[in-house]
Amino acid sequence: MRALITGATSGIGKEMAIYLHKLGWKLVLTGRNEQVLKEMAKAFGNDTRYIALDLGERDAPHALYRFCKGLRIDFLINNAGYGLFGRFTETPLEQELDLIDVNIRALHILTKLFLCDFEKRGSGRILNVASVAGFMTGPLLSSYYASKNYVVRLSLAIREELRRSGSKVQISVLCPGPVDTGFNERAGASFALRSADARYVARYAIDRALENKAIIVPTLTVKLGLIGAKLCPTLPLSAISYHFQQKKEGK
Repeated sequence: MRALITGATSGIGKEMAIYLHKLGWKLVLTGRNEQVLKEMAKAFGNDTRYIALDLGERDAPHALYRFCKGLRIDFLINNAGYGLFGRFTETPLEQELDLIDVNIRALHILTKLFLCDFEKRGSGRILNVASVAGFMTGPLLSSYYASKNYVVRLSLAIREELRRSGSKVQISVLCPGPVDTGFNERAGASFALRSADARYVARYAIDRALENKAIIVPTLTVKLGLIGAKLCPTLPLSAISYHFQQKKEGK
């Protein structure tokens, strides 16, 4: 069996690659850092394939799909993504558009292309990495929260379509809270909640995805927070969310 992991060079993606390798999966890895990809491929062995890509670039998702032609991909993990902190009127438009290209457009394209292949074959699974943010609005991280709402709703809609058609193809969505990765540095933000360990989140997510769990929430704190978010009216929840976003400078 072979898994394709985007955003595989750090954080959750890298830990997923390590864990799947230990479980005996062959891997296709992609990320922006070619040197790290080379090192990972060397550590994992000759069966590991890799391609350095920035999924924010227009043709990158299609280039990745073409790279995988001739390889049987059994498990697609759409992990690549990042956030951007700031007031909506102050964040750079070009960075927001790149975020949308990575978090939404690339994930959408890869999900579509591989899902069609899986459906024809009658097997395969997808894990889309979203966030607990996918169930809320996020002042000061508005584009990121909105992008993760898209990932959650798309994934759950596809899951219902697959269920109704009796398909054997599976799709799950991972919704962690803050995780100890490079996310904060790239987003320019830090959070009031304690960050979860990336290794724990990755292993928990893989195990639950292999069990075909629909919504994967790794920690008790975030599970309780998600329940609270569902019970709280939208506008008060937005106000609460605002106060959880704290600018990294000055911490």
